[in-house]
Amino acid sequence: MDSNGVAAQARETGTLGKLMVLLDLVTHADAPLRFTDILALAGQPRGTLHRQLTHLVEEGLLELDGDGRYAPGLRLLDFAARSWARNEFRLIAEPHLRDLQQATGETVHLGVLRGQSIIYLDKVEGRQPVRMYSQIGNASPCYCTGVGKAALSLLPAESLVDLLAGLSFTSFTASTHVSAETLLAEIREIAEQGYAFDREEHEAGIRCVAAPVWSEDRTFMGGISITGPAYRLSMELLHQWAVPVQLAAGRIMEGMRVRLGPRR
Repeated sequence: MDSNGVAAQARETGTLGKLMVLLDLVTHADAPLRFTDILALAGQPRGTLHRQLTHLVEEGLLELDGDGRYAPGLRLLDFAARSWARNEFRLIAEPHLRDLQQATGETVHLGVLRGQSIIYLDKVEGRQPVRMYSQIGNASPCYCTGVGKAALSLLPAESLVDLLAGLSFTSFTASTHVSAETLLAEIREIAEQGYAFDREEHEAGIRCVAAPVWSEDRTFMGGISITGPAYRLSMELLHQWAVPVQLAAGRIMEGMRVRLGPRR
């Protein structure tokens, strides 16, 4: 059984929980899944699974093609678009992300820590001819991305140790951390200096500098980054951009403090 199957078994067994498992399985699959594929992954009775998939198709949350394969439905796009458009963190950050992109010419990301992953809330594409393949809404591992490591530096020591203990490290490149010990050492360094680097750890040839962003109540912990190809972004240049990205992060946090602080 793969990680999706394990996640399905670990999820609550209520009706909503089972439906969410199915949505997770289909939307995170690399290709459309057949009924037998979902049956093997979901661990639910055949009849129950068929009814739930039928409901999801009827509601437009999943689509069933002529070959009997399930894919994400268009209604999910509507939900995602409305959520993205109304997300206050993103709206507060947007002008500062654009200012940072204008100053550097490179792609700028805003991401939030969710479990062991970074979810990208916004992206301002660089002006350069070689661009990033990252997409808003995509999840990336926290341990091999600049935004992820910046966000991890915000966690209390006990929470950080617990999270690292549960990580399964994948060696994406020769530079990827493959142990909690080396990652923890770097995160402590990031916490002291206030910025993080991705030294071609997730994708070969891609580097970034990132700074942490958080809300006063720590319900939002993430970061912003300047990202680009290694042949353009030398480590010397990234060190120079550490201050601008930290200043942008500070302006975003001040905006959150003013707009999302306690109402009186």
